[in-house]
Amino acid sequence: MARATIEDEQIEQFEATLHGDLVQPGDADYDDARAVWNGMIDKYPALIAQCRGTADVIQTVEFANVTDLPVAVRGGGHNVAGTAVCDDGLVIDLSKMRGVWVDPDTQRAWVQGGATWADVDHETQAFGLATPGGVVSDTGVAGLTLGGGIGHLRCKYGLTCDNLVSADVVTAAGEFLTAGADENPELFWGLRGGGGNFGIVTGFKFDLHPVGPEVATCFVIYPGERLAECMRTYREYISSAPEEVSTLSSAGVMRDEDLFSADVLDDLKIGFLGCYAGPPEEGEEVLAPLRDLGEPIADFSGTMAYTEFQQILDDDYPDGMRYYWKSLYLDGLSESAIDRITYWADCAPSPLSTVDVWQLGGAITDLGFEESAFAGRHAPVLLGVEANWEDPSDDEANIVWVRDCLDDMRQFSDGSVYLNFPGFLEDNDETMETTFGAAYERLVALKDKYDPMNVFSRNQNIIPSKDAGA
Repeated sequence: MARATIEDEQIEQFEATLHGDLVQPGDADYDDARAVWNGMIDKYPALIAQCRGTADVIQTVEFANVTDLPVAVRGGGHNVAGTAVCDDGLVIDLSKMRGVWVDPDTQRAWVQGGATWADVDHETQAFGLATPGGVVSDTGVAGLTLGGGIGHLRCKYGLTCDNLVSADVVTAAGEFLTAGADENPELFWGLRGGGGNFGIVTGFKFDLHPVGPEVATCFVIYPGERLAECMRTYREYISSAPEEVSTLSSAGVMRDEDLFSADVLDDLKIGFLGCYAGPPEEGEEVLAPLRDLGEPIADFSGTMAYTEFQQILDDDYPDGMRYYWKSLYLDGLSESAIDRITYWADCAPSPLSTVDVWQLGGAITDLGFEESAFAGRHAPVLLGVEANWEDPSDDEANIVWVRDCLDDMRQFSDGSVYLNFPGFLEDNDETMETTFGAAYERLVALKDKYDPMNVFSRNQNIIPSKDAGA
């Protein structure tokens, strides 16, 4: 969409209605305001509306409709595809809306749309409670939840979206709605796994569960020459692990001078990370088999504060580094699949990149398409291919590695993907139809109702039908 022509008077009138700030090119804080987590993303919006509350969001959506500006929505700004910003358009920025309110009696939390998981964990852990979040605490609550939400508590308490009780939504028409099981239930269904297609969620209400303040954790790393052997053992372990266990494996060089000695720094490695959502003393025993696979390179496992564990990967994914991640739900970990995982981990062009396998199952399978739009409940594991690097001259090599790996690994998959590891949203239409299958038309009908003109298109987009906006 070409940039709309906006009169200075229109901008002045709009700015006067905002409780938050309106940032424009040339302002001292413009570059900071347009920056997002992924250093590959370098967009130049025409306007950035830093909203302070739902009223600001409504007014900003109305302004976008009047001016016909392209719209991007920013929650935590942590999406790999950089969907939080756009060139020559209007960014509806919720990053100043980070409040979290906890009711320990009902075990519920209400969370504003710009909060991160660090914000949520800080408040909920004061009462020994948690809701399933991500595995990096800087991740935004909004994007993770709307895309499903696969975190450290998933097998015991389900996905993030499974724990969503209700959502406050501003639609593309600027209408405010609440969606829940008894109010706008179809919209609620779509929000739980259908991405940011149907509106801007300004508030989330979550169920909480007793977790912490300490949890038993596993974080152990073995030599890469034993990768296939360790993966076979891991396959057997997760096939019978109790629901309290949620783990993942990571294969790569994982170059970190603070963690590894010089003699193994540049070697291939295989690591296991996870926690036990139950009594720590019980969890240490249950997680022990992953720590007993031979002599490790390093073992950081043990009982620790839940908030500390939630932040254990933060330093590995700093703001401004270059990221390109894609995913596939796998049918399982066959011998052939393990062989190919070993191959692709070994040939990664960056020593910071990994090929990850996320254990699924457990409580994730308690719901189906009738209750939630999330599309990955059928799979036993998720493959995540993470290219992480620093030098822009290495962009092509890293992107090609991820794409080639995914092309190869599709032989072990039905082709469906996790929406929160989307690459750069290439082949969006085919990917979305494959991922959602028979439920895709239900999502299209929902898009037709709430966003027929596709105002919210900078996401893992569901295209409205051709006559929806007529």
